[in-house]
Amino acid sequence: MGINQSVVNLIPNPLVRVFAAPYVAGVGLQAGLDTADTLFGRDRTLSTLDVLGEELDRDEDVEAAVRLYLQMVESLRDRPHCSISLKPTGMGIHRSYEYCRDNIEQVLRRASETGTDVTVDMEDHTLTDVTLRMYRELRSRYECVGTVLQSRLFRSERDVEDLRDLPARVRLCIGIYVEPAEIALTHKAAMKRKLIGLADRMFDYGHTVEFATHDERAIEEALALTARKGIPRERYEFQFLMGVPRQRIQQRLAAEGIRVRLYVPFAQEWKHASHYCKRRLANNPNMAFYILGNMAKKALGRK
Repeated sequence: MGINQSVVNLIPNPLVRVFAAPYVAGVGLQAGLDTADTLFGRDRTLSTLDVLGEELDRDEDVEAAVRLYLQMVESLRDRPHCSISLKPTGMGIHRSYEYCRDNIEQVLRRASETGTDVTVDMEDHTLTDVTLRMYRELRSRYECVGTVLQSRLFRSERDVEDLRDLPARVRLCIGIYVEPAEIALTHKAAMKRKLIGLADRMFDYGHTVEFATHDERAIEEALALTARKGIPRERYEFQFLMGVPRQRIQQRLAAEGIRVRLYVPFAQEWKHASHYCKRRLANNPNMAFYILGNMAKKALGRK
């Protein structure tokens, strides 16, 4: 169970910055690129880069974000170990569907030239319809685009059926947004079971599934599913949040030749990193214990 968001919002931003450090690459594009290069150079871990700062509501901020994403795509020409994630609320959905779609298409057009994959992230349930509508429209023109489905939502089975005719690259997760009980599951165990069931059907429809979960039991069930169905390794991978301590399972997967990718967010300003970290902390209070434990180890001079 998460922490009430109003309680998390009371945490002073300087302290939030301490909590954010393991989960955020830093400030500026170069911080994200350096982190991605380090991860790949160290153990061949892949990355998906994301600019923190969703929920932009001014055109000038959106257009600055688009320019940054275009710069990012250019920087990834020689970095096949990196993909990109972006959100409709950071690309102009505040103004209109068309404005947001056109901004994302600018990024996709450049990404299709550089061979960079781009994932249009899923946000809360109020944006599910518009995100999937935009994905279908853009996928008809750009093979490099993928999207996300969340197992907590009751509607996800229907969304899988709706994508049946469009073999896609889909990040499959339980979802970070707390949703009303009338439209979503409320127990994590049920969400994780449903995630495997959705993946089973998605493989039958020809999708590439990106399992985004830290739950080791769910990972084992996903591995058993891919083995049972004979799914080639290029049609699935496992994704994790940077900073969450799952090195053992990540190293094991990599040793078996299975793709492992970390979500590597960076911020242009620390206030955006603080907002991201507060949302994560509200949903997963164990995050605080992970970070405090790491801080204690550093204070004692231990690695």
